[in-house]
Amino acid sequence: MVSRVTALLTLEEVADYLRVTKKTIYRLLERNSIPATKVGRQWRFDKDSIDVWLRQNSIERGANVLVIDDDETLCSLFKETLEGVGHAVTTVSESPKGLELVKDRDYDLVFLDLKMPVMDGAELFRQIRMAKPELPVTIITGYPDSDLMMSALAHGPFGVMYKPFSSSDILTAVKTYLRFGMPTR
Repeated sequence: MVSRVTALLTLEEVADYLRVTKKTIYRLLERNSIPATKVGRQWRFDKDSIDVWLRQNSIERGANVLVIDDDETLCSLFKETLEGVGHAVTTVSESPKGLELVKDRDYDLVFLDLKMPVMDGAELFRQIRMAKPELPVTIITGYPDSDLMMSALAHGPFGVMYKPFSSSDILTAVKTYLRFGMPTR
């Protein structure tokens, strides 16, 4: 008989392993969407079962992503990275045009630069929330402690990507939003 040693993760450990918040794990538990066992009053997660669950829930369809950033190099990085794995990417360098696209089209996810000319990212985020409250937004910033970030926080939850970042960070952000059933179109 071969005994199998299993690694049981705590809620905090599984959140760290999946690169999501504990709140996301609780949401998945409420929907019975993630394999878990209750030990006493605490949730435990079998790492092997989590890995199988991840493979079964991998995204097969491409996402429709909007990138609003005045840095053309970053826009190109998003476009090349995401289109290379089957996602549709629209990039725009002006906030008003980005807002117009959000209102006129359906996107699965928006990446939004915090420091933008004409209309800053915090104001644009506020207007996106008014137009499409459930649309997932990730704010791109090199200034996480700025007044603009604090202003954006007042308008609801969002993801954050800190500059500088890599192609793998972009892919992880998109996979995380799509894998965990964040609101999409």
